This record gives sequence, structure tokens and C-alpha cells, in this order.
Amino acid sequence: MRLFVAIVASAVLATPAWAQAQLSSADRAAAFRAAGFRQVGGQWRSCDAPQGSVYEPGKIELVQDLNGDGRPEAIITEGSSFCYGGDEVGFSLVSKGAGASWTRILSSAGIARVLKTRGANGWPDLEIGGQGFCFPVQRWNGTEYRTIRFQYEGKPCKPPR
Repeated sequence: MRLFVAIVASAVLATPAWAQAQLSSADRAAAFRAAGFRQVGGQWRSCDAPQGSVYEPGKIELVQDLNGDGRPEAIITEGSSFCYGGDEVGFSLVSKGAGASWTRILSSAGIARVLKTRGANGWPDLEIGGQGFCFPVQRWNGTEYRTIRFQYEGKPCKPPR
């Protein structure tokens, strides 16, 4: 599990130590809460994995202004096959609003990879990696992220049924 979560960090182009340093402790806590996490015993958790199961607590993997509005977004990950099945990891994308509030934009099982292509309001497309060799690419339409195509290593593919 630890190796897998390390791969997630490289997939979103940041290291957890760098990402954590980009937000104040108040903003980190607000971002986690917006993503649906709660603090339990010093760990941020959204998943109620059973005691003794393999579990990686929530961590902020990326802090960056993804949509060009001058305010930060964060990708928060958590690892557990109990909660995320064979993908073993889930993520939430949260955004800081004009005030101090954070909002969850997207949550999903899998690994978020930020792409260079863009949707409405400058939001980047996201490839949602997981098991297999054909991954959905989601684009922001102004209201929500929706799947627009499937790809593997940048080439179109058809997902298995």
C-alpha cells in the first residue's frame, strides 16, 4: 500500500511534504473537512476501514492554482482496499473560494492525474487512473466533472464492459 500511495504522489506532480507546506494549518484542516474527512487520533480519515486492515490516512498530495483564479486547489488522497476496492486509493479535489471556505469539486476512487487540456473556466482535465489499461478522462463543464473520453498513455481506448 505504501508504494502505491507514493505512486499517487508522483502522478499528481507533487510530494506530500511540499504540498503540506503550501497551506496554513487552518487551510489544511478546512480543505480536509471540505473533502469529507474528520480528524481521528491525529489522522485525517474519510474511510472507516476496520481495525487491523491496511490503511493510509488522508494527505494533501498537491496544492496548486489549477484553474488560474489565483486561489489554491488541493488534491487529497487516502488509501484502503476496504473503502476503494481494487484501486486501493481515493482522492478528493477541493478548491478555496473567494472567502476562507473550501468546496469539494470531485471525489472518486482511483488516482487523479492533472492533464494539460482544459474545460470550462480553466479547470484542467483529469485522468482517473486505477486498475486496468483504459482510464476515464473527466472535464469540468462549468458545474461538474464528466467523463469525455477514455485513454491509456495518451491514446484512445475502449474500457472493458
